[in-house]
Amino acid sequence: MASTSIIEPGVALQDADATSADALRARDERLRRRERTLRIVVPIAVVALLLIVWEALVRINNVPHYIIPAPTLILSTLFENWGTLSSALWFTVKLTLLALLAAIVGGVLLAIAFALFKWVEIGLFPIAVILQVTPIIAIAPLILIYVSSTTAALLLCAWIVAFFPILSNTVIGLKSADSNLRDLFQLYKASPWQTFRYLLAPSALPYFMAGLKIAGGLSLIGAVVAEFTAGTAGRETGLASRILESSFRTEIPMMFAALLLVSLLGIVIFLVFAALSRLVLGHWHESEMRRER
Repeated sequence: MASTSIIEPGVALQDADATSADALRARDERLRRRERTLRIVVPIAVVALLLIVWEALVRINNVPHYIIPAPTLILSTLFENWGTLSSALWFTVKLTLLALLAAIVGGVLLAIAFALFKWVEIGLFPIAVILQVTPIIAIAPLILIYVSSTTAALLLCAWIVAFFPILSNTVIGLKSADSNLRDLFQLYKASPWQTFRYLLAPSALPYFMAGLKIAGGLSLIGAVVAEFTAGTAGRETGLASRILESSFRTEIPMMFAALLLVSLLGIVIFLVFAALSRLVLGHWHESEMRRER
């Protein structure tokens, strides 16, 4: 007798569901790869097209380099003067990171004090607002007068600019914890440290990361503006001083080369903190979780 195999309907449905799920996962993976590729390729293509148009217009119209240099001339100037520009870049990086670190420490500690003690917020928050709304270029000369060390004055100027986004975002995050969860923690007699660690800190973390991305760029802006105001010169100076020196000497390609480094530094800072935000929040918070499309 010929043997017959009987496949149960439930097993067939399970196999079909598994195949369908695998196909959906493969499709989602292809879409994610495509999106990642587009996010990289499209901006690069747009920037490359703009540079090509810039180069062509300068060459076709014979624009003098002391008015607008071509991108190729800017790159060659950057490589030729890399020794000078690299030391200035390193000084700007150190100043920016130190100011940002001081803003993080001061902003987070003060935000915690604001959240825990109402009288601290009432007394100090208006001062923080005044520092934020006052243009740094207006108070930088006073800081340079009263602070004997130029480097310390530049650091203070950059810190003032970067401090408020960290403070305000962290305060909002600490106050955004669910009131029902607060009551639940009180019901189970959680200690203040437990409440802060397991409720307030996770609630404030997305807001803090958003403030960090803002403060990273502002700390660079503060460092550059402060150095412009100081008008310092010498070896231990940053990219802003190279731009000032080049403007005095009408070395326009050198100005563009230093400006290019400032822009690239700002882009790198933003990308680093954006990646850090995805790393910290990507597994649990809606703002950074990847959604299937």
